[in-house]
Amino acid sequence: MKIINVILSGGVGSRLWPLSRKSRPKQYIPIFDNQSLFQKTVFRNEGFCDQIMVVGNKDNYSLSNADLLSLGIQDYDEIIESCPRNTAAAIAFAAFSSEPDDILFVTPSDHLIENRDVYLNNVLKAIKLAKDGYLVTFGILPSRVETGYGYIEYQGEHVISFREKPDLEIASDFVKSGNFLWNSGMFCFKASAYLEELKLHAPQVFETSFNAFRKKVNNFLPEIETMEIPSISVDYAVMEKTRKIKVIPSSFEWSDMGSFESIYQYLKSKGHPTDENGNMGIGIDIHLEFVGLRDTIFVYTKDAFLILNKNESQKIKQVFEKLEKESPSLVS
Repeated sequence: MKIINVILSGGVGSRLWPLSRKSRPKQYIPIFDNQSLFQKTVFRNEGFCDQIMVVGNKDNYSLSNADLLSLGIQDYDEIIESCPRNTAAAIAFAAFSSEPDDILFVTPSDHLIENRDVYLNNVLKAIKLAKDGYLVTFGILPSRVETGYGYIEYQGEHVISFREKPDLEIASDFVKSGNFLWNSGMFCFKASAYLEELKLHAPQVFETSFNAFRKKVNNFLPEIETMEIPSISVDYAVMEKTRKIKVIPSSFEWSDMGSFESIYQYLKSKGHPTDENGNMGIGIDIHLEFVGLRDTIFVYTKDAFLILNKNESQKIKQVFEKLEKESPSLVS
C-alpha cells in the first residue's frame, strides 16, 4: 500500500484573467513567495506521501514537468488528458493507475494552505478513515461569509448535504448556524473504494473512463475515447451519492485562490503596497495613482490590462468567456 498524492492540474483559472491564460494557468504563476501554487502543493504533501501522480492536460503538462524539475523531483507518475472531462474522470484515471489498496490523497494544484501542523493532523485523520474504506472529503471551517465556495452541511464527521455556491443571504445563514463547512475539493480514499462507488453511482463515467484509460499511449489519453466520457465533477458523480462518505472539519488556513479578491488579500498580507483607499496594482513596477477610486485592482500584462473593483472579482469569468469567443488569442 502506498499513499499517493494525486495532483489535479488541468484547470484554466479563468477568474484570474489576464494573469492566468490557457497556456499558463494560475497554478503555474510564481507570485506566491516566488513559488507557484503547483510547487507549494507538491512541497506541502511530499513529507507524508510515497508517490506523486499528476493528472494534467496536453496544453500545459510541460509546465508541471518544469515545476517538478525545479524542485529536484524526477520520479513521479503522470497522466495527460487530451481534453478536460472534469474531476470524476480525472480521479478515475489515477485510480486505474494505482493498486487497489493504495490511498489516493487528491488535491487540486491551485490552492494556498497555511498552518502546516494543523493540515498534517487533518490529513492523517483522513488517511486513517480511508484505510477503513471510507471516502473522505475535507471541509474548511468558515472564517467569513463567502459566496464563491460550495458548502457542506455536517455533524461531526457525518455529511448531511452538499450545497451549491449560495447568495449572500444564504451564505450568512450557513455561517451563523455553525453547521456548514466550505467544500475544499480535496479527497482521500482507497483507489478500489473510489472505483467501486464510481461504478455504482456513475457507471457511464466508469466505463468510458476505463475505455479511454486502457487505450492510452505512454502517458497520453486518446481524444476520441476521452470525448465519450460525461463531464461531471466527483462531487456530483460520487460524493453526494455514496453512503461511505466522511468529512474532516478542518481549521487550517485555506483558499482556492480563485479570484482577484483572494490574490489581493494574499499580496497585501505579504506587504504588497496599497494606497489609503485600498487600491492595488499587480504586475506593474511603475508609479500608479488612483483618483476617486476605492478597492480597485489594476492588473497589468504585456497584452492586456484589467481594472476591477475587488468586490466584483467573481465576474471576471464572464470576461474570459466573452474573449474566448471574440478574441481567443487574449486568453490563450
